[in-house]
Amino acid sequence: MRTRLSCCSCALFILVFVSMWAEQQNYAWAGSREVKIEKVEVRVSPAGHVVLLKVGERAIPVFVDPTVAGSIQGALSGKKFARPLSHDLMESILSSYDIQVQKVFVTLRDGVYYGTLTLLHNGRVQLFDSRSSDAIALAIHFHSPILVEQDLLDSAGIEMGQEESKRNGFEL
Repeated sequence: MRTRLSCCSCALFILVFVSMWAEQQNYAWAGSREVKIEKVEVRVSPAGHVVLLKVGERAIPVFVDPTVAGSIQGALSGKKFARPLSHDLMESILSSYDIQVQKVFVTLRDGVYYGTLTLLHNGRVQLFDSRSSDAIALAIHFHSPILVEQDLLDSAGIEMGQEESKRNGFEL
């Protein structure tokens, strides 16, 4: 019990610290047109595990490590691991303090995907910088929307029709 309380206290401290830092950052996407991701899939490609953020027949591939891929796939399918993974733990902690993931925004800068978590607690909205894969995983755990800029979908998105999927190596 004492260890669990220490874990929760540590996670809460991290949330508060990052919250103060996030308030200092500029997360305005003025002028950009946001697109809601319609479907998320986890696949294995020759280059490794990939999360596909799909809108229509286009998909943005985000490469992730196997643990994150498993966490996202588990959240998508409703299957749980024998022991909670980090995203399961964060979902439990956030939920126990009545904190909701309102939405996630994924961007691409200098070839690196970034995630921004928008959390809601007691009517107060907070933004948190995150790895895109962690933001995606938490959005799926909370059934929250994942958003990208239309420009990102146009530039990084690939066609995912039947033939294109096979050519891009994303076939299951």
